[in-house]
Amino acid sequence: MTILPDRARRAALFGGIAALLALPAPAPAADYPSRPVMLVVAFTPGGPSDVLARIVGKQMEQLLGAPFIIENRPGAGGNIAADSVAHAVADGYTLLMGNNSILATNEALYKHLTYSPQKDFVPITLIGTQANILVVNPDVPAHSLKELIALAKAQPGKLNFASSGYGAAAHLAGELFKAEAKVDVVHVPYKGAAPALQDVIAGHNQLMFATAASVVGHIKGGKVRALAVTTLKRTQILPEIPTMDEAGLKGFEASTWHGLVAPAGTPPDVIAKLHGAAIKALHDAGVQASLARLGVDIVGDTPKEFEAYIKAEIPKWAAIVKASGASMDK
Repeated sequence: MTILPDRARRAALFGGIAALLALPAPAPAADYPSRPVMLVVAFTPGGPSDVLARIVGKQMEQLLGAPFIIENRPGAGGNIAADSVAHAVADGYTLLMGNNSILATNEALYKHLTYSPQKDFVPITLIGTQANILVVNPDVPAHSLKELIALAKAQPGKLNFASSGYGAAAHLAGELFKAEAKVDVVHVPYKGAAPALQDVIAGHNQLMFATAASVVGHIKGGKVRALAVTTLKRTQILPEIPTMDEAGLKGFEASTWHGLVAPAGTPPDVIAKLHGAAIKALHDAGVQASLARLGVDIVGDTPKEFEAYIKAEIPKWAAIVKASGASMDK
């Protein structure tokens, strides 16, 4: 190892400092965003998450004056997209349209996540919720939630509930229903929501928790009967249907929700700017109309409120996943 003389060491030191000072400083939040923002979606183009992200992203783009580029990274229940954003530079130029799977249930469903929903993201806002609708085949002799519970208790293990697969929102909503109502109903998983719903319509299964947007037409056409919605407030798309809470299962909530998050360490003033733009976007009449057609009930809360919501959702669904025995690592 070569030992430099004191004068040479001082020259090297000052030269290094000068080089550092010559580097461009990070742009202040006042200048944010000065280049395109990437909004990562964990699912394929055309799905509810993707459409929602494009609606909100387009309006935020107009408000902030920089392009919002949607990047679809599907796979592993949203974990591929989540991992990419969790480990991205925390400068506000990479965001994630998170949902209940990524930010709440996957931690219990997957044994080896490469990200932490609470530690690796900073919440911006909960965009909104999509109600799941408890529907039954029209031949089922139950016209209310109380009648369905009574029927299930009278015939334990005889009623089937369909879902789009193990660990999916429809499956976990059904498991929560079993736990809260104290009934024995058999889970029948499918590879997707569409075939599951078709078998409920055909009468092969008696009930299902289906997303509002996917089932509204079938309800209005008389192919299935809606008994209750899984949000704590009635949904705009079916305001006449009572909530599970109103129908007798107090505090029952099993909605699909979507929210914006950024990598942990993103500057607070950048988060504040993104939050302000998101809230303004959600107050736009065109955005509200578009989201209503998707069956989305707009929330638009604060980062702290969204953080508290995520924190409460994780243990709630961990208990349901454990009780159901569901696992995506089988």
